[in-house]
Amino acid sequence: MKAAAYLYKNEKIENSTDVDGLDNSKCQLVFGFGNKELLLNNNMFKQLRQNFPVANIAMCSTAGEIFNYEVLDDSLSVIAMEFEKTTIKSASVNISSYNSSFDAGADLISMIDQSDLKYIFVLSDGGKVNGSELVRGIESLVQHKIPVTGGLAGDGTNFLSTLVGLNQQPESGNIVAIGFYGDSIKISHGSMGGWDMFGLEKTITRSVSNELFEINNVNALDIYKEYLGKYANELPGSALLFPLSIKLSGVEDSIVRTILSVNNENKSMVFAGDVPEGAKVRFMKANFDKLIDAASDAANNSIVQFNAEPPKISILISCVGRKLILGKRVDEEVEAVKNVFGDKTIISGFYSYGEISPLHINTKCELHNQTMTITSFNEI
Repeated sequence: MKAAAYLYKNEKIENSTDVDGLDNSKCQLVFGFGNKELLLNNNMFKQLRQNFPVANIAMCSTAGEIFNYEVLDDSLSVIAMEFEKTTIKSASVNISSYNSSFDAGADLISMIDQSDLKYIFVLSDGGKVNGSELVRGIESLVQHKIPVTGGLAGDGTNFLSTLVGLNQQPESGNIVAIGFYGDSIKISHGSMGGWDMFGLEKTITRSVSNELFEINNVNALDIYKEYLGKYANELPGSALLFPLSIKLSGVEDSIVRTILSVNNENKSMVFAGDVPEGAKVRFMKANFDKLIDAASDAANNSIVQFNAEPPKISILISCVGRKLILGKRVDEEVEAVKNVFGDKTIISGFYSYGEISPLHINTKCELHNQTMTITSFNEI
């Protein structure tokens, strides 16, 4: 396996990492994570196609790009892979063709040949697609027998529209799946949050999809404002500092849900993912050092699956909420990952509107918010 990473700015390569002598003409897979305005420029995709004539090229817009040690904006972080023994197959759908995100996810996976399939990487529109339903649709077919990771595209802090593309100019509404085949590919994953929980565990008693109305039969927004204290006056912006821990029925571990907006008229909260009735919830608050430590923990969980050998490639997908909260310290969570892997690992990635990953080995994939999610690759 050979790999290289490239950082594009203003349609030109500004930085690169190539330790193997990658042959562009033989490259089978290219990921491009970039600023939306840059992806809207058709020359960007044409340039990648010219540079990698036979590769599957998957691209998505971001809320920030990751390249090596750095977190950037207004750039395109590209990682190219040339496999010796691994086969790559891809598929794409658009949410406009389906009645639900569940159906889109299930149909997308049905297009991927299941024979000798070892792993699936997913990039999805982050605005039009319900990420929770998408993941449930995917899981309805793979049934946690095939690991699935990936993320939802971003649009900076605008939250207007996102772009995803497979072997074509990126467009709104697209969902892409990349299948990896053969016994030689080795892929690991890790996903951690690093938030402090506070308050007693409560139960969601009224909700619709991703909109929460009542907890313990009491208005949820009133409870939330009571817990926030002085920060309640800064809503909805302060909500990023106080996400919700959700424990689903029959699932041991909790997942994190980011609050996207509050509706004072309905006295409800809208989340970046479903908050089902009957789920157990606790409030959470930001701890800067723990957020950075969680990125390191995610890397360590990933590398354990390689028997402590550093991976060849690692794709980091972190949440836009973490980027906004960490502010000038945001580079530190990427540096924490790099410190675990060392200089032999090529790192690329992006800040997303949602992360897709199992919490543990051999468990189903979930939609996460506010996590650092890592997918690492080796070929033997």
